[in-house]
Amino acid sequence: MGKRSSQKKNAVMLDSDDDDSSISSSSSIRSDRISIFGAEEVQPVKDNLLDQALDALYERRGSTREKALTAIIEAFNSNMQHEFVEKKFATLLNQCLSCIKRGSSKEISLACRVIGLLALTVGCGDNAREILEESVTPLSQALKSGFESLKIVSVIECLAIVTFVGGNDPEETERSMEIMWHVVHPKLGSNVVAVKPSPPLITAVVSSWAFLLTTMDGWTLSPKHWQEAISYLSSLLDKDDRSIRIAAGEALALIFEIGSLEKFSSESKSLKDGAAQGEKYNHIHGLKGKFLNQARNLSAEAGGKGSAKKDLNSQRNLFKDILEFLEDGYCPETSMKIGGDSLETSTWSNLIQLNFLKRFLGGGFIKHMQDNEFLHDVFGFTPKRKQLASGELRMSGGEKRLYKSPNSVLNKARTQFLNKQRMVSKDKNIGHYAVNQGNEEA
Repeated sequence: MGKRSSQKKNAVMLDSDDDDSSISSSSSIRSDRISIFGAEEVQPVKDNLLDQALDALYERRGSTREKALTAIIEAFNSNMQHEFVEKKFATLLNQCLSCIKRGSSKEISLACRVIGLLALTVGCGDNAREILEESVTPLSQALKSGFESLKIVSVIECLAIVTFVGGNDPEETERSMEIMWHVVHPKLGSNVVAVKPSPPLITAVVSSWAFLLTTMDGWTLSPKHWQEAISYLSSLLDKDDRSIRIAAGEALALIFEIGSLEKFSSESKSLKDGAAQGEKYNHIHGLKGKFLNQARNLSAEAGGKGSAKKDLNSQRNLFKDILEFLEDGYCPETSMKIGGDSLETSTWSNLIQLNFLKRFLGGGFIKHMQDNEFLHDVFGFTPKRKQLASGELRMSGGEKRLYKSPNSVLNKARTQFLNKQRMVSKDKNIGHYAVNQGNEEA
């Protein structure tokens, strides 16, 4: 369906000084090399901070490993560490997996973040597949070894990232989606202990599940795994927590965008064999009608006492977009500033991917969107700073003012040189050169 010419476009300006993740300057990191991991554990003889941090992951003291993991996260957020990864990929992965197996909840959370950043740095390929294959079992075990919200959320998000980058076939992706789903919606007989999940955990699971669903074709999904999905997600729209409602709303919008709704509904089991097309149509129309009514109510919800205005506005705006999508078929369009470039989305799939990666990367989002080729491929985004095929490097606004502006030092010097050349030419040349010079002056 074509897009309306009047369709609104949501402009989002992203500040590089993101509050979610402050990045230390490279000079301040280097100046603190000796003390960052503890002088008694690490010998300050290596030139590279990442090498020191990697060595510190072998230390027995948990606090030392936590500091090292924090330093690695800062380094991977502030720059693309391709050279380091090329040399130390396997060692870093193995040490992080070891931290997940033996560390505290905080250490596990940090190690999961490093593994996710490692996957995003290497991009698609053999290394990404190795990360996925080696990580699935330790991450699954970590989900069963305690229910601290911070740890479980980090494990779920890490599993989502490594599957998004390294998963090559639908079976691998669905395996990870099942692992997540069973944390908040366990089956009878599942090995996952049934406990009441916290709102942040439900939000993380639904967001991560939807993030992986963006990579799936509706026809390749296995219906036996997701028969309760629409019913469960619909029930989440009635929860008090707005972050849960928003995550569930996005997931449901994505399901409708993908199509194949019968694979996500338990009621469709009886309609699969021999059911008339009219019955199937009526069933799907009923699912859409219920979601439409819920979206309409949430898009106009009044703010109660003590309700956060930001969360309320986010909920209203989301469900207004969902209403427009369900009624008219138009997906929300967004435009986000990345330096001097615009990163645009026009599908629920891309919007969900963008929101998830932005949350995961935090303060490193801008740097990765500017320099990470894997993310460029995901969003079809080519920043101006990227080197052109001809070898010419596009200049930033500041560089243009410095070198190309009429008032720049370079142009002023060039003008002075040309003026001097003209004066020399005027003094030395005669004949038709002198005539020409005279014509110029006239």
